[in-house]
Amino acid sequence: MEYLHTMVRVANLEESLDFYCNKFGLVEVRRTDNEKGRYTLVFLAAPGDVERAKDSKAPLLELTHNWDENEYAGGRNFGHLAYRVDDIYETCRRLMEAGVTINRPPRDGYMAFVKSPDNVSIELLQRGEPKPVQEPWASMPNTGSW
Repeated sequence: MEYLHTMVRVANLEESLDFYCNKFGLVEVRRTDNEKGRYTLVFLAAPGDVERAKDSKAPLLELTHNWDENEYAGGRNFGHLAYRVDDIYETCRRLMEAGVTINRPPRDGYMAFVKSPDNVSIELLQRGEPKPVQEPWASMPNTGSW
């Protein structure tokens, strides 16, 4: 398992970038604007992690700016922790056998979500290319939220 990133939703992207980059000292390493989804993702790394983060996409802080939201209540600004795993199906199988609910099954062979006992969302991402789609994951519904 490899730690990837922590996602935090931000109301004002420019103000947040000023804080995280100009004041706190993090470095922007990647940005994605999604017109259809109406959001921007900005990935930041600590100065000592920049080269590694460009190559491995970890460890990073992901700032998510949803264009149509200006405020977040009830902890909605914190998104999730993310970990890369060697085999997403095996990881999810092992978690299910241990009594963990798979909130968003890895239907695509690439991404799944679970929650900690304190309701912290944890994203699991397949290392490398997505695995071939397979059952029971392909037809497993979402459970709860993530």
